Amino acid sequence: MKRSHRIRSRSALAVLAGVALAVPFGAGPAVAGPQGGHDAQYVKRTLRQMSLEEKVGQLFVTNVYGSQADVVTDTERAANRLAYGVDTGAEVVRKYHLGGAIYFTWTNSVQNPSQITALSNGLQAAALDSGAEVPLLVAIDQEQGIVTRVGPPATQLAGNMALGAGRSSADTRTAAQITGAELRAMGINQDFAPDADVNVNPANPVIGVRSFSSDPTLAADLTAAAVAGYQDDAGIAATAKHFPGHGDTAVDSHLGIPLITHTREQWETLDAPPFRAAIDAGVDSIMTGHIVVPALDPSGVPATLSKPIVTGVLRQELGFDGVVYTDALTMEGVRAAYTDAEIPVLALEAGVDVLLMPFEGSMDVAYQGVLDAVRSGRISERRLDQSVRRVLELKVKNGIVAAPMADPAGLAGVVGTPEHLATAQAITDRTTTLVTNDGTLPITPAGARVLVVGPDAATTGALTTSLGARGAHVTTMVTGTSPDAAMRAAAVVAAGGSDVVVALTNNAHGGTAAAANVRALLAELGATPTPLVAAAIRNPYDVAYGAGVESWLATYSVKPVAIEALARTITGEVTPQGALPVDVPAAGEGTTAYPFGAGLGW
Repeated sequence: MKRSHRIRSRSALAVLAGVALAVPFGAGPAVAGPQGGHDAQYVKRTLRQMSLEEKVGQLFVTNVYGSQADVVTDTERAANRLAYGVDTGAEVVRKYHLGGAIYFTWTNSVQNPSQITALSNGLQAAALDSGAEVPLLVAIDQEQGIVTRVGPPATQLAGNMALGAGRSSADTRTAAQITGAELRAMGINQDFAPDADVNVNPANPVIGVRSFSSDPTLAADLTAAAVAGYQDDAGIAATAKHFPGHGDTAVDSHLGIPLITHTREQWETLDAPPFRAAIDAGVDSIMTGHIVVPALDPSGVPATLSKPIVTGVLRQELGFDGVVYTDALTMEGVRAAYTDAEIPVLALEAGVDVLLMPFEGSMDVAYQGVLDAVRSGRISERRLDQSVRRVLELKVKNGIVAAPMADPAGLAGVVGTPEHLATAQAITDRTTTLVTNDGTLPITPAGARVLVVGPDAATTGALTTSLGARGAHVTTMVTGTSPDAAMRAAAVVAAGGSDVVVALTNNAHGGTAAAANVRALLAELGATPTPLVAAAIRNPYDVAYGAGVESWLATYSVKPVAIEALARTITGEVTPQGALPVDVPAAGEGTTAYPFGAGLGW
């Protein structure tokens, strides 16, 4: 076995050097393992040969600092030393026999496709040359939309709620396929997506447009489609999150402990359907949420640490036998009442398999806590092996054991290709929603004097460029997220010299002073003789606000692909096809201003 792993490592070095292998990585008669019906034998043999420390390491996925696996800057070295006591990402992998790594912008992991590929391969080489020589799960939160870690030139999409507005399972599956294929080309083999939460609370500070819909049936259909796109089409592991459902909370679980007050019946009809659909679609993994759901566990324990929820509901009632992840253990929703040594043990006792991102600087404590729990008998070796087996089976199923390395030479043919970009634009064009129209839309852009106002330079600039390319004479004003009286007055003056005003809003709803200032801007622009068009470029709940706005659109996204689709819609190049995927409540009332399904065409 050891000899075959040494051969594997030489193959890894060949790929790292940019040499294309003639056979899939790990193939060939010298390598015993996950080939031709030997999957179960590989898992059984590997599990039998692993030390206790190696087994425990397989249950941890965490971030490492640095754009390269073995070479770090002084800042990256200091960050790794503070968190893990070693210098490089490769050393972190070796020290803890990690089951996986996760990439973020703030860890300097995602600069560009070539860098990401080299980092993935470098970390894989570290895993393959040490410990049990098991390759890594390399994970990322590439939900698209507002949660996008890898930027251009990778293909960008508008995100889940835009897909919900498009109502197309086929488009949702294609979007996931594109995202998954590009991630796999960069050596990323697991996406923590799709978000399966049903967003029924407009005040939700952490989900919002990450959700497909407030309608559980639509959310379930699109969750299943996304799982198929990631797994069946792109060949990477999908992760439905955040079980048992994070869609009805006004508390961000990064900062506090959300309480979900749904009854059991409400949970069954509202929150459960997308997770049931994901399981029926064969989802590889499910991520728990750090949320308290008394109807499922009256103890007040967060779902991540709740045996009644993880084992009782998810495992036994829903029949899920795949890998269960915790959400990040850095979050206050799970740390508020428990120590960093106790949290991973409680999660494993609840039925979780993989422990994601222990609190910064506490990896030693978390890792040792699990080791001590097994050695003391608190967690049985049988229970430990159960989770390790699931992790190994996931790696075999998705070809990670057989082919852990990415081929740098293949990036150009997959990541951000013209075909992918064109498909992403076409999908997004079908999601823009025209909620109201007083006849101002569509406009004829050639020669039109258009004032574009909005909260930031990126979105206003993107729309200005798109409209300008169609012949409009565009004036741009960046008003910020909380336009004061002077800024609003300047916008009113500029509107007087324009044929039409397009105002972009990002969270005009809600009770904050900033939202009130945005609403005041809309009211003051609406009081001028110049026609006003407003576009909610994040949460569609904005469309219930803004006195004097007679033409409202929703894009559900600030991504350039969504702003381009907005320009195409405003100018009549495309007919709006999107329909609201959520109910939009009336401002300050308990009624519905615009119901689920609302949407106009020309």
